[in-house]
Amino acid sequence: MIKHIVGWNFAAEAEGADKTTNVALAAKALRELPDLVPGILEFEVITPQDGLDTSFDLALYSAFTDADALRGYAAHPAHVPVATMIKARITGRSVIDYDPDEV
Repeated sequence: MIKHIVGWNFAAEAEGADKTTNVALAAKALRELPDLVPGILEFEVITPQDGLDTSFDLALYSAFTDADALRGYAAHPAHVPVATMIKARITGRSVIDYDPDEV
């Protein structure tokens, strides 16, 4: 199993929309991927809870069967346009991939 965790910070305005709209658009697009991409075991799209400290505007916690499945996800035709859409709207991204059996 490989776990893949990503956090994004969005621009105040990008692609003609404000941050709130772009975060919602990205979250919706991400939530559609588990039904389209093989090898996903867990897939949680996370938006911050009001009133709590946060470092990111949007995050993804996911788990894949193995490293090949994660690479397949990254290149999958359903994922590529989502990643491109998100890249056009963010100011920063952090990611960590790891095998929990090796931690």
